[in-house]
Amino acid sequence: MRPAPKQSRMLIGVLAAALGVAALPASAEDQPPPKDTIFARKIVMGEIDMNMDEIETMLAPEGKLELSDAQEHAEVISTLLMAFPHLFPPSTNQWKEGATRDPATDTFANPAIWSNFSDFYKRATEASKIAWNASHAKKPDEFRAQIKELRLRCNGCHALNMKTE
Repeated sequence: MRPAPKQSRMLIGVLAAALGVAALPASAEDQPPPKDTIFARKIVMGEIDMNMDEIETMLAPEGKLELSDAQEHAEVISTLLMAFPHLFPPSTNQWKEGATRDPATDTFANPAIWSNFSDFYKRATEASKIAWNASHAKKPDEFRAQIKELRLRCNGCHALNMKTE
């Protein structure tokens, strides 16, 4: 396994610490405010998106695929997708039709996530595994196929679970 770049190790460390704190038993009043959790998941999704953009730029017709760099981005995506569903506690189910929303702290998550959380969790886990497989691809064509599948999974999950208004 390749050593993770400094940025990836730092991101993974911060994420692990945050999840460790989140997993501690606490009363409802000891939990972070829902808007803080929503903001945190937006940051995680932004990191996933940034890493995916880097990969897709390399895979574009005019791009240059540096397989080892692209694999590092895929590994970061895999790690973040493992953590992502844990940033959807029931207290963050705050979608209100027609409400004015702050793009930083208000949710765009479809309330259906919480009524079928096992499906949402499964989708994130499957996407994480695809990204992991891409991070270990031996050949560029194998990597491209995995990333194509990952993009389809991401788009499918967003179509089901993200409100756009």
